[in-house]
Amino acid sequence: METIRTIYSDHPALTTIAGGLVVATAGILVYRRLRRNTTASNAEEDYPKDTVILHQIGRGPFAPSMTPFAIKLETYLRIAKIPYKNVHDMKKSSKGKYPWISFNGHSVADSAFCIEFINKKRNVDLSSWLSPEQRAVALAFQRLAEEDIYWVLVVQRWVQEVSVEFFRMAYSFPLSWLFLRFYVTPSVRRMAFDQGMGRHSKDEVLHIARKDLTALSVFIGTKRFLMGDQPCEEDCAIFGQLSQLYWQLTGPTSNMFKEEFPRLVSYCERMKDRFWPDWVECTTQGGTSKATK
Repeated sequence: METIRTIYSDHPALTTIAGGLVVATAGILVYRRLRRNTTASNAEEDYPKDTVILHQIGRGPFAPSMTPFAIKLETYLRIAKIPYKNVHDMKKSSKGKYPWISFNGHSVADSAFCIEFINKKRNVDLSSWLSPEQRAVALAFQRLAEEDIYWVLVVQRWVQEVSVEFFRMAYSFPLSWLFLRFYVTPSVRRMAFDQGMGRHSKDEVLHIARKDLTALSVFIGTKRFLMGDQPCEEDCAIFGQLSQLYWQLTGPTSNMFKEEFPRLVSYCERMKDRFWPDWVECTTQGGTSKATK
């Protein structure tokens, strides 16, 4: 091993080439692994008319997805009782991201625009019982979750509190730690730095998370959901983000969430119990599900 290290240290070009080969090989393995988790048929003509086709990556180990936006969108479909079928594939939206939907031949990117599109097509409004002022408050808390708490999650999961064991569990394939070390973490670090959250220390990120979660916890208080005894549209987004902190994040923020915010823990459990009775079956650790509803 020492001889190999000496060779590479004396020949920087070899280090670059070797690193590139490692990333390329690991990337191919990631793609093949995720492809094996896709549904048997992705042909949209196989699906009934007026059925939402939800395109998202494979299931997560302890929650139905590794992306909070997929959980947001699927939770919305469940609350609104919209017929849908999942397609777990590698096909990205027109904006280059997951999740996205297709509906009767129309493709829509971005979870927020997906919900707006379905609301219009199916005449749905989960927040119809809210006043204009309440709608404004609900939207503000959604933005808190998706624009601030989300980046806390990103920075801690992929940069500051990287767990090789969790990564292997979520994306089980050979050389996973090399792909994480040489591709995922550097890429996310650059994005987080440009966004701003990545410029903060671990303690500062934890401080930001605590303030955000405190505000959300205080507002929810003893209510069953964000705005009252029934869920509104924004609950889907907030649950999507909190599900990652509660079930799928390792490190100090996850510990803080569970120890300091029992109301938010109870909120997550209520959302799961009411709208995800098949939660365990929709995780890779509980049995892979290609959920259809």
